[in-house]
Amino acid sequence: MNEENKPKPVDLDQIDLERMKLKVADMPALLEYAHSVGGFAITPTQEGHIKGVAREAMKEQTEEQLKIIFEQMKVLAQQVQDIKKRVHVSDLIYGVKMSFQPVIGKMYYLYEEKDGERFLSLISPKEWGSKMNDQRYLAEVRLNADHTWKVIDSAENLPDLFPEKF
Repeated sequence: MNEENKPKPVDLDQIDLERMKLKVADMPALLEYAHSVGGFAITPTQEGHIKGVAREAMKEQTEEQLKIIFEQMKVLAQQVQDIKKRVHVSDLIYGVKMSFQPVIGKMYYLYEEKDGERFLSLISPKEWGSKMNDQRYLAEVRLNADHTWKVIDSAENLPDLFPEKF
């Protein structure tokens, strides 16, 4: 064997261990570059930028969805108010004198006599003619399929009868 190819003994005094530590990785899998011939490069990302863009997109989408839900809530709230009004009117009409059975979809007329008693009639104010001296016209109403009543027309100045004109 040739003298050059012969293994040489390691002289520990000649080795700078602190310097060697800088050239060796404890966990090479976590290096941001390839640590072996077959390794692939890992490029660091701009984590803050990625998260910021994602958060902005998330906020924009959720705000849009919340706006849609809010609009739906407004529609539902209006429907609740409409139903309450129909119930109020229906309670009022079912509390008056009726001498016939109303038919769904037909128009009827609500009147008040001088003594304060209210009644539902088939006869419109125009049909009463001059005989309408003893009663006051309050409203024209229609019976809905769900047996609630809808005010089609009402006399002015009736806030006590109808909270709002329907």
